[in-house]
Amino acid sequence: MILAERGIGVTHESIRQWCLRFGADFARRLCRRRPRPGDTWHLDEVFLRINGVLHYLWRAVDQDGVVLDILVQTRRNATAAKRFSKCLLAGLRYKPKRIVTDGLRSYGAAQREVLPDVRHRTGRCLTNRAENSHRPTRRRERQIQRFKSPDQAQRFFSLHAMIYGHFRPRRHLMTAARYRSARAGAFRVWRQETCVQTAA
Repeated sequence: MILAERGIGVTHESIRQWCLRFGADFARRLCRRRPRPGDTWHLDEVFLRINGVLHYLWRAVDQDGVVLDILVQTRRNATAAKRFSKCLLAGLRYKPKRIVTDGLRSYGAAQREVLPDVRHRTGRCLTNRAENSHRPTRRRERQIQRFKSPDQAQRFFSLHAMIYGHFRPRRHLMTAARYRSARAGAFRVWRQETCVQTAA
């Protein structure tokens, strides 16, 4: 719609190829520019059907709802929880003070092995921040009529979470003036990192 309004005609396949070619690089650049996340991490997982096969989307966010990492796996056991925890630590290179999960026992096994010095809280209603973070990706999943492979899902969720979160600062944590300033800053960073030149 936006491109058509400007007289630019492209196919869906062209846009898909642009995303494959540039998306990962843009997401990495935005990740380097974001401030250090909070010290409380909320972990959660939801089921995901890919070609009729059940998979699980593991997600971690901080106390402000900023997505830290996402991983698509075929299991929901202790091994999968440990793998997700190790990927999370490798990407961020520091440990939180506390992690918050639901009652899934796999998290406890991962915490004892991977994060033994970190406090661990469990409870059904404590992971609302992570559960709410699944909503935008669920909407996108319906729009693109589900995924064809785990690799496609992993690639999409990783890019979507980083770029989506970059343009949506935590509105409930700031005044209207500060929110407008944060949005303007987000677009400024986007132009810098994607080499977009504005018309004079």
